[in-house]
Amino acid sequence: MRAIHVSEHGGPEVLDLVEREAPEPGPGEVAVDVAAVGVNFADIKRRRGSSSRDHDLPFVPGIEAAGTVSAVGRGTAFEVGDRVAVFPTRGSYAEVVVADADRTFAVPEALGFEAAAAFPVQFLTAHESLYACGRLRPGDDVLVHAAAGGLGSAAVQLAAARGATVFGTASTAEKRRVAERLGADHTVDYGSVDFRDVVAEHTDDGVDLVLDGVGGETFDRSLDAVRPFGRVVTLGSAGGVDASPDAGRLRAESVHVVGYHLSRAVERYPDRVHRAAAEVFGLHGAGGLEFVIGERFDLAEAGAAHAHVESRASHGKVVLVP
Repeated sequence: MRAIHVSEHGGPEVLDLVEREAPEPGPGEVAVDVAAVGVNFADIKRRRGSSSRDHDLPFVPGIEAAGTVSAVGRGTAFEVGDRVAVFPTRGSYAEVVVADADRTFAVPEALGFEAAAAFPVQFLTAHESLYACGRLRPGDDVLVHAAAGGLGSAAVQLAAARGATVFGTASTAEKRRVAERLGADHTVDYGSVDFRDVVAEHTDDGVDLVLDGVGGETFDRSLDAVRPFGRVVTLGSAGGVDASPDAGRLRAESVHVVGYHLSRAVERYPDRVHRAAAEVFGLHGAGGLEFVIGERFDLAEAGAAHAHVESRASHGKVVLVP
């Protein structure tokens, strides 16, 4: 099979297309013939060698894909021919990937594979962050950073579906239009406008909930935008610097900060994550959600796909097609 190898850490140029043996599923696992691959910022961090979950070199990157089950290990309920989306620990940048059954989700017949590849990381993370960690209630005010990106576009839709008022930050007019189309009530050009001012203009004492995958200064300013006893869910550090909450400030302002990582949730609470998947697919089937596909690249163009994401020019989900 064809696959992408990372044999050394570095820039997009270290992503090499190679031929290798297709993996076989073990007990509790499924093998999937990959039809589409989701590109995530976590893949970029692992390529750079800056992730907290780095792999030994060499490795096949990728934590998200969709396709058809081609083989099953003992103890799995899936069958050959099932249409699925998977969230493996690695290896999705390939024509075949193996994933644990707990990280495998049956895909409705009406959903295309590219859209299904845009589902696991962003929509499950957004659903869990808003509902389980963020305790979102109808009528809440929610601030979503990078609102036109893969995670942001999912969060905007899920928050709007729950009856929240959504504030979304984005870097260009086009991205802000995308966020507005998906349900954002107020959008902010974070390069020229301070989102704290927009929140202050439209709320009494700040938003109820912030979803932050940027970190650094954005996280610090988000604390200014959340009301007392509001919640901030930290999801990553796309800006390059992790959030470092000041415990004294959190106490004084009575702000709740929660960290969330989808892999940990799948390991500890797989049933809850699968219930979230069923709800997301149900909302999509009822016409309440859109799995936004931004750009498509051939598997051999994985380096170009990474460069595109790193340029911050992308919106929605970037996918690879083997």
